[in-house]
Amino acid sequence: MNKRNRPMLLIVLALSLFTAATLYTAEAQNSGDKNPAASIKKTKKVGIAIDPDLPYVLIIGDSISLGYTPYVQKMLEGKFNVIHAPGNNSGTTKGLLGLTEWLGGRKWDLIHFNWGLHDLKHVQAGNTAKNSNDPGDPQQADLAAYTKNMKVLVKQIKKTGARLIFATTTPYPAGVSPLRVPEDAAKYNKAALGIMKENGIKTNDLYALVLPRLEKIQKPKNVHFHPEGSEMMAKQVVKMIKAELD
Repeated sequence: MNKRNRPMLLIVLALSLFTAATLYTAEAQNSGDKNPAASIKKTKKVGIAIDPDLPYVLIIGDSISLGYTPYVQKMLEGKFNVIHAPGNNSGTTKGLLGLTEWLGGRKWDLIHFNWGLHDLKHVQAGNTAKNSNDPGDPQQADLAAYTKNMKVLVKQIKKTGARLIFATTTPYPAGVSPLRVPEDAAKYNKAALGIMKENGIKTNDLYALVLPRLEKIQKPKNVHFHPEGSEMMAKQVVKMIKAELD
């Protein structure tokens, strides 16, 4: 190698290492709960550039949040570091296992979080990791378990000192798989909202936002949304974040 080129090579290498060190990873897939404990670390990752001079925003949620987070990141680019906790954070059962790791010991300015859509789905009796379409099978976390788990999770999140926003669980039609009873979304939201009120936590009511437009913005017989639905939710998430941090 030409000796004259060595200093330039060292500079490029140093810049590459610096760039790699400022990347945080977030999942870009809609996985379920095949193994909640193991899937906390097994995630498909996308690099997100971090500016240490900007406030840090953490989004915790399931595949619905994975759908709107890229839009939120784009809309708030240059204003906030918006990071989704690694993986599909699914239900409160996985939340209890993974929350400490997701918080990562970082000082967060704001945390936008949700659990519910996975809790209320039906799973095989004796195996909460196996989805079921049988109404005779239990839910991953019934309403009592969900309420208990949420209280523990909220207590842990509050210890971060971050500003908090809870997002309500979005609605879905009958006939989705695994089995989810449409009425359960409102029931779980009601339980969660009671906890948020007790703790003085603000609410982002995504349920009310999308409900009137559900047939147009949600995929048929599915809990997931078309891009316009995800973008719609992102705009409201952005509005809530800016109201808290601006």
